[in-house]
Amino acid sequence: MTLVSEHIEGDTRERILEVAERLFRQIGYLKTTVGDIAKELKMSPANVYRFFESKKAIHQAVARSLMGEVELEAQRIVARPGPVLPRFRELLTTINRMNTERYVGDNKLHEMVEIAMQEDWDVCVNHMECIAGVIGQMIAQGVASGEFEAPDLQLAALCACTAMMRFFHPQMIAQCATKPGPTIDQMIDFVIAGLSPRH
Repeated sequence: MTLVSEHIEGDTRERILEVAERLFRQIGYLKTTVGDIAKELKMSPANVYRFFESKKAIHQAVARSLMGEVELEAQRIVARPGPVLPRFRELLTTINRMNTERYVGDNKLHEMVEIAMQEDWDVCVNHMECIAGVIGQMIAQGVASGEFEAPDLQLAALCACTAMMRFFHPQMIAQCATKPGPTIDQMIDFVIAGLSPRH
């Protein structure tokens, strides 16, 4: 395959995903068909299937793209120099803010995430593992700088993620919005207190 045809294939793939995401937002995940996506792109459904083997594969790619944006922003915060504590707080609030903006304020997109969670798509599992890994990297930085104490980094990252689940998981963000509970800042203070050196 030549570079030009690879570029055209990549462009077509991107256009399919852009249209699919737009339709998911407009008419909903369940109501959108491959035929709808093809019609918007003025191509045949068979042509869409050349790029994605199934409707589920399109959904997974859209979800992957949305989750990838959150992961990139999280990695950018971790890679930045400076004291760990303010960056750790920024990391946790950013994941919450981006997930709230992407899924919770948008009922149609929230429906897509809900089904992804129910079907236990690999993309969701991989995303959660990636976020736990990024949080682990930042905790490791805090241990190195003396700001945190965590004998078991993997366990510390998993505990931090579990503590923040109400603020990370799209369904829980939506369900807990009107329920009593700590604010995100209070929860982050609690996590930081658990990581603070004992001496």
